[in-house]
Amino acid sequence: MTSKKIFVLLAICFGLSISRAQENRSGSELKEFTLEDLEDLLMAHHPVVKQAKLLSETAKAQVAQARGKFDPALKAAFNNKYFGNTDYYNHWNSELKIPLWLAGADLKLAYDRNVGTYTNPETTTSTAGLSGLGISIPLGQGLIIDNRRSTLQQAKVMVAYAEAEQLKQINAIWFTAVKDYWDWYYAFRQYTLLKEGVQLAEERFKAISMQTRLGDKPPIDSVEAAITVQERKMQLAKYEIALKNSRLILSNHLWNEYEQPMELPDNAVPTTIDSVKLSPSPTMLGNLLEQASDIHPELSKLWSKEQQLRIEERYRKEMLKPKLNISGTLISSRRNFNEYIPHYYDFNWSNYKFGLEFAFPLFLRAERGKLKEVKLKQEQLQYDLLITGRNIKNDITTKYNDLTNYSAQLKLQVASIDNQEVLLSGELQKFDLGESTLFIINSRESKLIDMKIKKEDLITTYNKALAELYYKAGLRLLAN
Repeated sequence: MTSKKIFVLLAICFGLSISRAQENRSGSELKEFTLEDLEDLLMAHHPVVKQAKLLSETAKAQVAQARGKFDPALKAAFNNKYFGNTDYYNHWNSELKIPLWLAGADLKLAYDRNVGTYTNPETTTSTAGLSGLGISIPLGQGLIIDNRRSTLQQAKVMVAYAEAEQLKQINAIWFTAVKDYWDWYYAFRQYTLLKEGVQLAEERFKAISMQTRLGDKPPIDSVEAAITVQERKMQLAKYEIALKNSRLILSNHLWNEYEQPMELPDNAVPTTIDSVKLSPSPTMLGNLLEQASDIHPELSKLWSKEQQLRIEERYRKEMLKPKLNISGTLISSRRNFNEYIPHYYDFNWSNYKFGLEFAFPLFLRAERGKLKEVKLKQEQLQYDLLITGRNIKNDITTKYNDLTNYSAQLKLQVASIDNQEVLLSGELQKFDLGESTLFIINSRESKLIDMKIKKEDLITTYNKALAELYYKAGLRLLAN
């Protein structure tokens, strides 16, 4: 951010050191508060934006939790019983289990020492104990994918889901802020145009009053000029309230770095708009449709769900297989690599433990039911993708058509204002020659003011429609 922009933001958003009343009385310099200024402040400090950014961090934390199922685990247990001068048992069992991604296997390092008079002969070891190096592999259920791999893969997919939701929330708060900005713009332009109308009416009233005293104009013209001033002042008071309210609503989006709300100062004015440039590009519709089909947050969320269900489907199909787990462990009485151990007590293929586990539910009703549920969710998701995609496409096309229509109306309105100004200028010349009346002058001038306000309304509507077009496309309208 340039030093000039920083100065403008500080002047606008933090205000001057004197109070607002003093600013108004001293006629402080007006500062333009642009959409770019609003974007910089909102994206940097708005609580909703900060809150939305926590979504992806939360999803990444869940990935870390899922990775925890692959963390090596060390466990140890010691049990001893001594009674009546008899050492019943003295058991020490320890194991380091290292889960492996490949084939869902577990690598195990163990040391057992089980001695004592009443120790089970099946588990009895020498006083030196037994060391073991083994592996457990699921050959049936869990070979391709198991619960821990399924959980981790789904957690990774949910990061993309959270990022899409984050983008959606940020786009939503920015769209609301842009609409409020243009409401403020319209209220400001309404107030400014009518204030100019009041000044014109007051100047005309003073001139006619002077001519009335000189006998050049009838007194009724002075009364009519006074009524016009009063009517416009009453209308100006209504617009002033609307301007203050719109300023307060826009201030809802302004926060500083200390998470404290800020208020838009009175000397801030909206940006100046060149209505000639308000025309949609012919390639805009095609570009937005293409981008929406690739990165729209709603579609991204559905694609993430689709990937998640695809992983769940693989896991549920895996659960239809029988459980067939094998485990093997090479054992030795070795406790370290420096000591000498006879070959028949050391690690070799003759010293081992082997295990085999088999299980298979005969009807598989629970597993088949869960797989069926996943398939139904996938089918529902495909319908959601079709409906959402079509709705997004139609919304974008509709808003683009609205934008094109507003642009055409704006061009007609500008031409009408030019014609009305010609009529008013001609009527003023006729009035100076005594060939027109004050009533006609006021009517043409009031209509011109209304037409200019209508033009600002169309500018506001166009820009709000443009922001909504990008929002419907799942994008954020950039301020610059």
